[in-house]
Amino acid sequence: MELSIQQTDSRKALPDENELTFGMIFSDHMFNMDYDPHRGWCNPRIEPYQPIVMDPSTMVLHYGQSIFEGLKAFKTASGEIRLFRPQDNFRRFNLSAERMCIPQIDEAFALNTLKTLLNIDKRWVPGTAGTSLYIRPTIIAMDPYIGVRASYTYRFFIILCPVGAYYKEGFNPVKILVTDQYVRAVRGGTGEVKTAGNYAASLYAGEEAHRIGFTQVLWLDGVEQKYVEEVGSMNIFFVIDDEIITPALSGSILPGITRDTVIELAAMWGKPVSQRRIGINEVFDAHHAGRLKEVFGAGTAAVISPVGEIKYEDEVVRVGNGGVGYWANKFFTAITDIQNGSEEGLDGWSVTL
Repeated sequence: MELSIQQTDSRKALPDENELTFGMIFSDHMFNMDYDPHRGWCNPRIEPYQPIVMDPSTMVLHYGQSIFEGLKAFKTASGEIRLFRPQDNFRRFNLSAERMCIPQIDEAFALNTLKTLLNIDKRWVPGTAGTSLYIRPTIIAMDPYIGVRASYTYRFFIILCPVGAYYKEGFNPVKILVTDQYVRAVRGGTGEVKTAGNYAASLYAGEEAHRIGFTQVLWLDGVEQKYVEEVGSMNIFFVIDDEIITPALSGSILPGITRDTVIELAAMWGKPVSQRRIGINEVFDAHHAGRLKEVFGAGTAAVISPVGEIKYEDEVVRVGNGGVGYWANKFFTAITDIQNGSEEGLDGWSVTL
């Protein structure tokens, strides 16, 4: 397919890099591509950032058939733009597409197109420490139709957003609330894919957590409600004694790329991560016995997020000394050093424009 490019004549003013938040400002251009059953994916184009016009009956608005990804571009000290494991994002994007009955994309074409878009909007990649350009590939169902079935037509788009820290705490410990009243996903559902409905299902519990001073919700399994799964925006890790533990992928947990990075780095350092079921009672028992050393989350948005407090039922525990733990700091430093180009990761982790 031939990519058409239409650049804007009116470029936006760049934001102050020292005041960047998350998800509020978007670059000058976007990528769009359409799908219909006769031509397949067609009409790929880079054009000025603009609204998507849709009929009130467009299926995504009624039945939620949509998928998305999240990855980042970074500016190195030499001014080079690099991506972190983008091929893994597009691979997961296709796994989500399959589960949501959406036609798969050509991963190599998508990555090359993203590089072209980034080259056009490279002035939007911030260079201040702790900032990056967040990239959001998305596919939505576009049929104007009311009725429960998979759409026949789709829109694939990519938008770019300069960002600072995801949590207002930055790399300081966050507080998480364990909910046993609500569930996000069950095995056999869609918890392991990045589809909009998963996040809609998490909002109510998240708002309740915010009201009582907690940053995020830690979800338990949807059947027995006793095994830890993930936090709303990241996978979770526990350090108990000398063991680093993360819940095993069970079909209801997102296979996070930062999660996988932590596991691979730990293996390189001779510190394998245990991927297994871990009950919330095991976590609290370990704390009571003085064996719970650290808790931290891992995800694209926050990279590594130390956890300082956990509330479950009527008990609030302080993790470690309430500060940033050794392993959280080690993983955060290693991953951000690879992302900003000061260190090299495994083959294929860093992709430059």
